[in-house]
Amino acid sequence: MHSRRTLLGAGAGLAATGLFAPRLARAQAAKAPAELVFAIIPAENASGVLERWSPFTDHLSKALGTKVVLRIASDYAAVIEGQRAGNIHIASYGPASFARALKTGAPIEAFCIEVNQDGTKGYHSVFYVKKDSPYKKIEELKGKNLGLVDPNSTSGNNVPRFALHKMGINPDQFFGKVIYTGSHENAIIALQQGTIDMAANWWNNAEESNLRRMERKGMAQYDDFRILYTSDLIVNSPMAYLTTLPAELRAAIRSAVLELPQTQPALFERLYDGKAQPWAPVDNAAYQPVIELITFVDGLRRQKS
Repeated sequence: MHSRRTLLGAGAGLAATGLFAPRLARAQAAKAPAELVFAIIPAENASGVLERWSPFTDHLSKALGTKVVLRIASDYAAVIEGQRAGNIHIASYGPASFARALKTGAPIEAFCIEVNQDGTKGYHSVFYVKKDSPYKKIEELKGKNLGLVDPNSTSGNNVPRFALHKMGINPDQFFGKVIYTGSHENAIIALQQGTIDMAANWWNNAEESNLRRMERKGMAQYDDFRILYTSDLIVNSPMAYLTTLPAELRAAIRSAVLELPQTQPALFERLYDGKAQPWAPVDNAAYQPVIELITFVDGLRRQKS
């Protein structure tokens, strides 16, 4: 099957502590926003984000005693810019979008990381083709169309570009077109429809991936596709909050999120279709290898002719 080698520091820099924090003290209420905004990168389409995450923000509102509004971002950059501007207080990122936010000066701190069902804290980027396509290796797709996800996607852009570079392939020259589809679901849909011939996507293992989620929603069949390439392990996705929020509020957010899988198990199961273990504490240091990755890929983009 596909090997699982660690490349992008899945274990490095994990923070210690999700200690219980009391609800925000009245004395700090004047310093805290009257309303908090939670946003998530568009890994799936808007209706899926709304259905999956609305119960989460409703629970967070009750736990914090402050209204938490779910913002559905149009693209990955909207989440980054929202946190840089201070308009998004809490965000769920992919590793590369979080690294980009840090690199561009967003005042943010990662406080929890996704944990897979098997306890690992990493995932992979894969290249899919249709099962009945003639392609057996990437080199056979010269002149065909490649579907990526978003410039700030880890498994949908940065890792694929890094992998292709190691193969000696400049995607903007090798493929007929390189198309950003906007979400992982859209990439699979474009492959289904024949708009693209190969799609980048996220994949944990044979049991869990974006494609498996789409299959559970009746949007695709897992066995209709084949994997041509599987990347090394990428550190899992974080949640982050603004460091400009009062310390007591940040502690309350961290505690409310880290305790949710135990206090609201049905809600947590809904977020990940029962395919994840509870979040674990993390800090920014875990994503330093990803900052280095996107810096390298930025250099590749500048070199293209």
